[in-house]
Amino acid sequence: MTTTTTLAELPALKGTELGQSDWFEITQDRVNTFADATDDHQWIHVDVERATAESPFGGPIAHGYLTLSLLIPMYAQVLTVSDAKMGVNYGLNKVRFPAPVPVGAKIRLTATLKDVEEVAGGLQLTIGAVIEAEGAAKPVCIAEPVFRTY
Repeated sequence: MTTTTTLAELPALKGTELGQSDWFEITQDRVNTFADATDDHQWIHVDVERATAESPFGGPIAHGYLTLSLLIPMYAQVLTVSDAKMGVNYGLNKVRFPAPVPVGAKIRLTATLKDVEEVAGGLQLTIGAVIEAEGAAKPVCIAEPVFRTY
């Protein structure tokens, strides 16, 4: 489900759920590529045999920051501001990773528009973001990103 709106209509959506993204599969290739990009090659992420034998998770898991980075493409599926010329990441108010993301899991975002503030030339949006893994009992990421839309 995607919410499509305009800059002028966004303030009226404060407090509403914007929608859910499609499911994104977390493959070992995606985890390895992220490890290479960030120089984070901890064995619980990239060594399948060792993670299967020694990890308390029963196999390799995604980096928490990989999960967080996927918030951007998932958020793009949830909200479209038809007259926006650009958007920027302004920051995060909080981030937590309550549960691991096993390699092979599918994740998706549910987003709520928590706050809208006027800024010079646009709007600042505070989003309540919950990323879940298919079939998991707890969310895998709870975050409060702040975006600016112009």
